[in-house]
Amino acid sequence: MSDNEQRGERSRRGRGHGEHEGKRGRGAQTFRRGRILVFLEQMQNRRTTLVRQLGQEEYEHIRPVISGELKAIDQVIDEYIHLFELQNEDVNPNKDLESESE
Repeated sequence: MSDNEQRGERSRRGRGHGEHEGKRGRGAQTFRRGRILVFLEQMQNRRTTLVRQLGQEEYEHIRPVISGELKAIDQVIDEYIHLFELQNEDVNPNKDLESESE
């Protein structure tokens, strides 16, 4: 059996040949989507913390570092939303804070 045939066989075995595909497939997909959204929420919480730190005097001396981290996390959030085909308006409530940080 070639490598491609072995991969195909494993792939077919994992799907259950359609007998339980309906309910089972959506359950795992829903679970993964839930975990994706939880991770995205954690990144947005980090973004909120960075925005808050950017405005605090005790972090004045590292403001450029915080600003760089904020830009980086914004990029990661945007890529994550695009990668997992999430809707911006549903999962990105912190976007209105962008104007505060710029």
